[in-house]
Amino acid sequence: MPHPQLHLFCGTIGSGKSTLAHRIAAEQRALLLSEDKWLANLYGPQMTSLADYAAFAPRLKAALFEHLVALLKAGNTLVLDFPMNTRQSRAWAQQLIAAANTGHQLHCLDVPEAICLERLLARNRRGEHPFAPSAEQFAAVCRYFEPPGSDEGFVLCHHPWANSGQGAHKASS
Repeated sequence: MPHPQLHLFCGTIGSGKSTLAHRIAAEQRALLLSEDKWLANLYGPQMTSLADYAAFAPRLKAALFEHLVALLKAGNTLVLDFPMNTRQSRAWAQQLIAAANTGHQLHCLDVPEAICLERLLARNRRGEHPFAPSAEQFAAVCRYFEPPGSDEGFVLCHHPWANSGQGAHKASS
């Protein structure tokens, strides 16, 4: 039986979570699930504010929970492109890890907010993402960001920012 892994991501909007998630999924031939794509398909026109996200994201997580556990228990490595940016979101991930009894890595992307905002605005101009938060929404979301604490028990994989855009990474627990 393969040893499944659950890959999770923490970093502000525009830090590169989705890019890294796609890379890991391709490298490990893992299943990639994107919260943004699910939310866009299920609630797209209804998602106009941060309050809408706060209402719909927990519904999605609740709906997917047992399915994700089953996928992990069946031996699948999963890459969850869901932002694990608050203790509350990471508590959900801890429940998932415990229910599936699986290994995991929480990938933490440490990119300066100014760079993230530049990336977000460029992405918005290209129209390549289902949601296009404004600079004001970006600032509001950043206020909720909570870096993971050592008391949360995650296996952390840090990806510090580098000017080349190719952040190195190191694992810790």
